[in-house]
Amino acid sequence: MALIGSLPATSADFRERARRRLPRFLFDYVDGGAGEERTLAANAADWAALRLRQRVLVDVGGVATSATMAGENPQMPLGLAPLGLGGLLAQRGERQAVRAANAAGIPFTLSTVGICSLEEVAAAASAPFWFQLYWLRDRGIVEALLRRAWDAGCRTLVFTVDLPLPGMRHRDTRNGMVQPGLRARMLKLAQILSRPGWVARVALRGKPLLFGNLHEYVPAARDLDGFRAFIEAQFDPTVTWADLDWLRARWQGRVLIKGILDVEDARAAVRAGADGIVVSNHGGRQLEGAASSASRLPGIVDAVGAKTEVMVDGGLRSGIDLFRAIALGARGALIGRPWAWALAGGGEAGLRQLLATWQQELRTTMALAGVTRIDDIGRHHLVSCPASGLLKSRSGCVVEARREEEA
Repeated sequence: MALIGSLPATSADFRERARRRLPRFLFDYVDGGAGEERTLAANAADWAALRLRQRVLVDVGGVATSATMAGENPQMPLGLAPLGLGGLLAQRGERQAVRAANAAGIPFTLSTVGICSLEEVAAAASAPFWFQLYWLRDRGIVEALLRRAWDAGCRTLVFTVDLPLPGMRHRDTRNGMVQPGLRARMLKLAQILSRPGWVARVALRGKPLLFGNLHEYVPAARDLDGFRAFIEAQFDPTVTWADLDWLRARWQGRVLIKGILDVEDARAAVRAGADGIVVSNHGGRQLEGAASSASRLPGIVDAVGAKTEVMVDGGLRSGIDLFRAIALGARGALIGRPWAWALAGGGEAGLRQLLATWQQELRTTMALAGVTRIDDIGRHHLVSCPASGLLKSRSGCVVEARREEEA
């Protein structure tokens, strides 16, 4: 898609701009998924397959996109998901992103492995933000991160549970992201030098390019090779539901468990006292062959939606997809790649523009579907479901469509 002489309007437009601006290894790190990327593709395709009921001659003069999500009242039921290395996408990227999220009136989530620190993001923010936690073997580091997050004003903790070890991401292998040694370093260097604009904006003016939340605990991790070694040593594959008691004793705010894709795990999260869950397959970056988030959302909502708050991420590309997620029962959604593309392709202004577009898309979709309040969106606004048998059999969409035909 050529964007010369045109202005970006959609997530796909910003994706193309990001591709042109970022070194290939960094673009592919954001853009890619695990294995052959079939789960990555299914995430977006299953949202797109949901068909909406168009309604006419309904009073939609007062459409409101405001919502309630995780104890907050965002201007739409959307948040920016945690994104590792976000600060490499633009100059001090997470700082720009939190400002854009604040301007849009939605939550921003800072990743444990972000470039900007908790303290730097707090200084840039005009509203409280969320913090995402990866469980590390050194619980002293985990406790220190929790204290720093609380002191930075965070009151919602997003605990990611679907990464006991990194998935097999072949784009990263091809680009030298996961291999040590001179050849891999030279490959990345060649890709960096092919993007002089990025070098000037980010590599030079965006210093220091450290892992802001972790560099004081891992002083040797000053580059991707050193940090990879830290991750391999510190990410803890032995964590179980029993460890949630330890976490709960040290965090007095809300806990959202991100990475739930199975009904039994959703029930376990409720028993563990989660304030909410995020239905997610890590953006198709972990288990290749896993079901899409859209296909698993309805069954999880049916199982635990009355007991805890259910959110979703993975594959949403527009405000229309956000409407679809709410119709399937999610309280709200998180997005990762779209905000990464917008930030890389247009900085803070680009991300503000994208979020404004999503809100307008949501508002327009609500009006054309004949609904004026987020709380009134439901499965009765859907007329068909993705091909997934799981979604068809559990979501109730087919039943609602049949009722509409009978009426």
